[in-house]
Amino acid sequence: MKKVKLFTAAAVLLLTANFALAQVAPVDKNKLANGGYDVVGYFSANKAIKGVKKFTATYNGAIYHFSSKKNQAAFKAAPGQYLPQCNGYCAWGVSEKSTKFPVNPETFKVTDGKLYLFFNGDFNGQPFNTLTEWNKDEKKQLNSIKANWDKIKDTN
Repeated sequence: MKKVKLFTAAAVLLLTANFALAQVAPVDKNKLANGGYDVVGYFSANKAIKGVKKFTATYNGAIYHFSSKKNQAAFKAAPGQYLPQCNGYCAWGVSEKSTKFPVNPETFKVTDGKLYLFFNGDFNGQPFNTLTEWNKDEKKQLNSIKANWDKIKDTN
């Protein structure tokens, strides 16, 4: 019986870990932005906070969820202030590879008042966190991101 409990606990932990590293598109097929994470929370709490359907706002056709009425109101007052750079695609992917990668909404960085999101998950069978790569030379990444984004923003 003890082995069954241990196995069950390990399976739940493994599934939770895989879910936590799930990548999301900037806007999914249901028009939900950022995997439902509260874009204001990155700034106000400096952490990734899952939003709730009770507090939503629609902006440019995408639906945003917030963790509180206060964050919802802040977004509605100035949405551009909270939107992730590169329309929510992986900042390192745009800067370093001129490519649009999905992101793990729990892997982020706020720099100079701007939100950057990153891929963090399995890549070719190995864990790969692009925020780690970004941090190796953030100045270089910031210098190339705008030009690269301008080249690929209208591509699929």
